[in-house]
Amino acid sequence: MNQTDKSAPIRYCLYARKSSEAEDRQAMSIEAQLKEMHEIAKRENLNIVQVRQESKSAKAVGVREQFNQMLLEVQNGDYNGILTWAPDRLSRNAGDLGKLVDMMDEGRLSHIRTHGQTFTNNPNEKFLLMILCSQAKLENDNRSKNIRRGLKAKCERGMRPGQVPLGYVILRDASKFRGESKVVIDTERAQFIRKMFEYVVHDNLSGRKVHEYLQQEGFTTRSGKKLTPSMTFRIFKETFYYGEFEYPSGSGNWYKGIHEPLITKEMFHIAQRKLKTHQKSKWGSKMFFYNRIFKCGECGSGVCGEERTNRHGKQYIYYRCNKYSHNQGNCSQKYIRKEKLEDAVVQMIAEKSMFHEKIHRKIERDVERFNKIQQSLTGETSKQITSEEYIRYVFQNGTSREKSTLLECIQGQLKFANQRVWVDAA
Repeated sequence: MNQTDKSAPIRYCLYARKSSEAEDRQAMSIEAQLKEMHEIAKRENLNIVQVRQESKSAKAVGVREQFNQMLLEVQNGDYNGILTWAPDRLSRNAGDLGKLVDMMDEGRLSHIRTHGQTFTNNPNEKFLLMILCSQAKLENDNRSKNIRRGLKAKCERGMRPGQVPLGYVILRDASKFRGESKVVIDTERAQFIRKMFEYVVHDNLSGRKVHEYLQQEGFTTRSGKKLTPSMTFRIFKETFYYGEFEYPSGSGNWYKGIHEPLITKEMFHIAQRKLKTHQKSKWGSKMFFYNRIFKCGECGSGVCGEERTNRHGKQYIYYRCNKYSHNQGNCSQKYIRKEKLEDAVVQMIAEKSMFHEKIHRKIERDVERFNKIQQSLTGETSKQITSEEYIRYVFQNGTSREKSTLLECIQGQLKFANQRVWVDAA
């Protein structure tokens, strides 16, 4: 066995650890530990050949990189002593403690020096070292049990541990010990959370479309960031909004919260059922042609399209103001069906006096070409289409590109309100 020569001077590794654990918040910082241990080394003329420090917990076995490297260097004979602030800086678990004692038994580790004690390869001193480190482990185990008990008691009082979801904020009473907390409604964001569920339950919108609405309406998180699609769907799964919560998540332990609900439990479950019906369509798969073309004629907000299904299973599309303007959602405009919107567009374009000559020259050329083609195929007696019929055909049966080509000739912003369409040339 390659044991350390007992007559050789002791070479020390100074090891400092500051745990992130709650129980060590009152412990000395790493800087303070290093300062104190260097003073001890100077006062007692100790030979420090290595300094190692880290901030990882000592509860788990083998997770501390610096500690493991220190043991390896002791094994290799680089030094035979450890200088540290207290025994619990070295170990709070049986596995690491056993490695230290084994090295002392083998004679590779001669001394463990703390600020108040020295442990050598002596049965009584090793036994005392094991007791002190085991006591630290016992404190950890008891503290973990007490924390779990405290969290359960908090849940039973109706307070969910941790951060509250969007739509709520935590208020703490600084005048009371440890700042007693209370969960209250975030008046700025709660209205958006309610609206999200109303969009699904009352308007039959998909989660994807609700997310688009929130983007347009300017909803942000507490840090000022825009809501992501995944965050939107997490909100829909949050039972906290109807007054109940599960803790820990997936445990099956449900509690009744003392906070004020934002929605009813019935609305929550209706939303879950309706959201499932939209899962077959891929995110972003629906495109609505007039979304970026029109603006609301009342408040100036953008418009957004929606696909809805009536009770007979028939699908149809409508457009409406997204109510994101300085009026803060007070716009009175209601939706307009896609067919009525296109009828209004056709009627508007057909009134030649309202537009620049460019669009009518294009329409006349297209109508003339269409009629010639039809005449060559069906003969001289074929029916000639009018400009209005051609425009209607483009908007009812044409491609998005054909519609865009026609609308690009219009100079000004297209707007609609009260089932009417016009061009704002300002």
